Amino acid sequence: QVQLVESGGGLVQPGGSLRLSCAASGSIFSIGAMGWYRQAPGKQRELVAVTTSGGSTNYADSVKGRFTISRDNAKNTVHLQMNSLKPEDTTVYYCNAFLKPIATMKVVGFWGQGTQVTVSS
Repeated sequence: QVQLVESGGGLVQPGGSLRLSCAASGSIFSIGAMGWYRQAPGKQRELVAVTTSGGSTNYADSVKGRFTISRDNAKNTVHLQMNSLKPEDTTVYYCNAFLKPIATMKVVGFWGQGTQVTVSS
């Protein structure tokens, strides 16, 4: 079964750092873009950062200079290094990836289960 599994959320003080990780598992032929989104209660899910299979990256203006997305194609993983965290970064973060499962050979967008990030003193 193809899935994305996230880890690394938690509680951190303002100004602190957290590293989120997301691993794609299962019988996967290829992986396209991978990214991180976040969604606060009552709000739309918003893009935080994305990286293509070629390594290009894009960030939301609110996290530029503080967050860094990276991927390890050999391990089918994507990471989000979050520095200088602010209380307004508090919410649930979701991993997203466009995967081509061997079973279907069709590209489908997958979501992780979400991981809570709380920035508070």
